[in-house]
Amino acid sequence: MPRASHTTNNRLLSALPSEDFDQLWPDLHRVSWSTHQTLYEVGAPIEHVYFCEQGIASIVAIMADGSASEVGMIGIEGIVGASALLGAKVSSQHVIVQLPGSALRMDAALCKAAFDLRPGVRTTMLRFIDSFLALIAQTAACNRLHSARQRCARWLLMASDRIESDTIAITHEFLSFMLGIRRTGVTAIARELRRSGLIEYRHGRIRILDRHGLQAVARECYRIDHEALRRLL
Repeated sequence: MPRASHTTNNRLLSALPSEDFDQLWPDLHRVSWSTHQTLYEVGAPIEHVYFCEQGIASIVAIMADGSASEVGMIGIEGIVGASALLGAKVSSQHVIVQLPGSALRMDAALCKAAFDLRPGVRTTMLRFIDSFLALIAQTAACNRLHSARQRCARWLLMASDRIESDTIAITHEFLSFMLGIRRTGVTAIARELRRSGLIEYRHGRIRILDRHGLQAVARECYRIDHEALRRLL
């Protein structure tokens, strides 16, 4: 099949050399993602990897007391389950769907074989993995050093970049889960950002009105992620 006959919105797959993309295509199967859907649980076998085409998957750290915080997000720029390419058989992460959409699912063993045998696949995937590790490190620093308001602004901008839309379908409750803060805290932050003319929200949707203003709130952590994402895409 010529490449023109099959296309994807996933930028990682699109970046593959044509012959590598064509080789993988028959083993890619489009699936739908629903909000809160669990893709991997800690200790569970990694049977599939996912190339996101729409929506966002979140890597979430969950503590013994049930508290949680997002440590990484993956959208159209990447692959969910990349640890399988490095030899992992079971997941060390809890991964859920943060924003609904769709993905191309592939058997993890087949993807690992392509990663091992095809230099073009390996080079492209490793470029994403390197960028994602940098994102996790930056998120750790942001969680430690920046206020909840700054982290919320960063999260909204990062999510917006990955779905390529200024409108994000998320409730205050789920956003509080992602940020690891109380729902009342998210509500107070959202009200402040709305009063400042940076966002508006209604019926489980947040819309960014002033990106530059929100970037000023988010400080350098968002700028670093944005530049890394731009280079990756």
